[in-house]
Amino acid sequence: MANAYTGTSAMSNLVKAAYDRYVEFALRSQPMFRDLADKRPVQQAMPGSSVVFSLYQDLAAATTALTETVDPDAVALSNPSTVSVTLNEYGNVVLETKKLAEFSFSDVDPAIANIIAYNMADSIDKLVVSTLIAGTNVLYGGDATATNEVIAADTMTGSLIRKSVAKLRAANAVPRDGMLYAAYMHPEVSHDLRSETGALAFEDVRKYTDPNVGNILNGVTGVYGGAYVVETPRAYTALDGASSAKVYRTIIAGQQALAEATAVEPGVVIGPVVDKLMRQRPLGWYSLQGWAVYRQASLYRVETGSSIAA
Repeated sequence: MANAYTGTSAMSNLVKAAYDRYVEFALRSQPMFRDLADKRPVQQAMPGSSVVFSLYQDLAAATTALTETVDPDAVALSNPSTVSVTLNEYGNVVLETKKLAEFSFSDVDPAIANIIAYNMADSIDKLVVSTLIAGTNVLYGGDATATNEVIAADTMTGSLIRKSVAKLRAANAVPRDGMLYAAYMHPEVSHDLRSETGALAFEDVRKYTDPNVGNILNGVTGVYGGAYVVETPRAYTALDGASSAKVYRTIIAGQQALAEATAVEPGVVIGPVVDKLMRQRPLGWYSLQGWAVYRQASLYRVETGSSIAA
């Protein structure tokens, strides 16, 4: 006669999946592009839907010698140029129900607050990036031009970094850190820069100038060609090249490349509970601000492909 086992099948109602009550957050990149918005109103006259910044124009150099007995003619100053920043409302909100708070196996309130706070920083950083990539100064990798679209083979090179820096210096753009400009690039673009070979290649130059061998072994991107290189997956990419190739935008900037006007600083908002049974609790973020390229001469965009484009 076969044995009747009292096992997991017979007692299935007692055997259940166990859950870790600690819920991890999604992988996140660090918002950083707003750091480039270093021009803000200094003496704003009044609140308004937009803020207009004004810039004086210098006189042309006076290189003709004066005549001792002739009174020189006066010259008129040029009309100041203006940059307008339009302010818009931005925000997001989560409406948590009482039932979720009571039924959830993990404390969801701190998670909602964390996710809302990150969404605020993430959203604002993307708004800043969308403004930066609209600058008028652009260089292209490889054989690409404004009319000949970027392909994967049009990768980042040290020459493009050096040329961007040269253009910024030639336009009197003020560096951001000592004599260095900022270069924000995608890691897949940085890979090509660090893989370049030759006498002026990134790694060869650093190999003979950086005493910290560990930085090279760890693949840390540093200073090159007059710019400090920041790797960030937040650098803008889009499938808009030839045959929908993935095109990367590297931003190289000096001071006052980007202006920011703010009526309400970004912040978390705890909304009122207004439903009849007090079961719906809103938590969100809100800001009232805007951005615009302030000095085109302080901003360059380099559009390239990548040899390891996903």
